[in-house]
Parts: sequence; C-alpha cells; structure tokens
Amino acid sequence: MGSGHHQLYRPGDTPVHRLPPQCKLAAVAGFALVVVATPREWLWAFGLYALLLAAVASAARVPFSFLLRRMVVEIPFVVFAVALPFIGFGERVSFLGLSFSVAGLWAAWNILAKATLGVIASVLLAATTEPRLMLLGAQRLRLPPLLVQIAMFMLRYMDVIIEEMRRMRVARESRGFVARDIRHIPVVARSAGALFIRSYERGERVHLAMLSRGYSGSMPVIQDLSASSRQWLVAGMLPGAALVVLLGTWGLA
Repeated sequence: MGSGHHQLYRPGDTPVHRLPPQCKLAAVAGFALVVVATPREWLWAFGLYALLLAAVASAARVPFSFLLRRMVVEIPFVVFAVALPFIGFGERVSFLGLSFSVAGLWAAWNILAKATLGVIASVLLAATTEPRLMLLGAQRLRLPPLLVQIAMFMLRYMDVIIEEMRRMRVARESRGFVARDIRHIPVVARSAGALFIRSYERGERVHLAMLSRGYSGSMPVIQDLSASSRQWLVAGMLPGAALVVLLGTWGLA
C-alpha cells in the first residue's frame, strides 16, 4: 500500500508517538471539548491553550513549519470569519477608515481561535499516529464497528483508486485528450462513471476474497494496543491542563 495520502504522519520515537492511539484520540477529543466550552471573551485562556499545544508539538518534535503547511484545511473557516466583521449587525467601530461590526468581530475571533486550536490538535494527532493505528484506537474506544471498518477499507484502498485514476488519465492523454474547456466535461464524466464501476467491481472481488478467508463481519486485531494507567495519565495531561485553565479563568472572571 502506498503512502500518497499519509503525508500527515511523521515517523518518530517520541513519548507522544509511543502513546497508544486510543489515549491520544481521547485526549484530543477532551481538549477540543474544553476549548469549545471556553467563552470567547476569555482571551488569555486561548493563549494558554496554544502554549499547551506548543509543548505537545515540542515533545513530539513536530516543527512549526509542518503544522503551518497542514493548516490549509482551515482556509474556508478563515474566509468566513474574515467576512463576519463586515456583514455583521449591531454596534460598529471604525479602524483605518473601515467600519466593523462589534458582534462580527467577536464571532470571527471565536471561530478563528477555536477552529485553529482544534486543527492544530488534530494535525498533531495525525502527525504522531499512523492512520491504521488511529482506526484501531477508535475501535478500542468502542466506536461503531461498521463505521470503523468502512474507514479502514477506505484508507487501505484509497491508493488503489488513485492509481486507477492515474492510469485512466494517462490513457486519455496518450490518445491526445486534454481537458481545456466545458466541451470536454462529457469525457471526464464518462471517465468518472467508468472509475465508479471499476471500483465497485474491485470491491466485490475483495469482499469475496475476504469471505473465502473466513471474514465474519469483524477485522482481526493482531497488534496489542492495550494502554497502561500511566499512559492514560500522560495522555490526560493535555485535556487536564486545559480544564485547569478553564476552571481557573472561570474563577477569576
């Protein structure tokens, strides 16, 4: 299996890498819940959350440049947030000749701060956990087995489908086809239909092969992913510290 879609993972041998995947999944989920529960007006609490993530990145030896490149997924949220101060209603303030909605500014800050922290935490999780192990960790956390298996198969055969798309593109181009304008949409649409049929047929063959090898609705787990109390404690340091910040800020508010 190739690694074209696994570019988020950075192999390493750090304390964060060595934690069982279910511990890291639970830690990131807990951290995200604390961040979402933080009122937007508590600005310095978000700064402390960012410092906590910086400490995790340092422990995992994930460089800031890596995080920055992988945060492009947040661009739609940024575009939406930037528009809010201009289209918001209510009280307005002026800055550099521009008029901004106060409610829009707060809403933009709320979206950007929480989305950015959530994306960074997710990128750190993906950078320190192999995709396959992440799904096995989700299985250990008793997530719906059917959803976990669907995700496993998607991960395993994504490279196969991408390679099939590449071969079809090479076949089109070898016959002189280059999509230049709207007139070529029917050809691309027929290619997409052919890709769907080939993928469906391949899926049926894979399913029959699995049944012939004794598949009964659940995937065997051959790797020990049990977590010790100490590992759960280490993983809980991130959401635990974030919760302390939240409660401390609430007490000072």
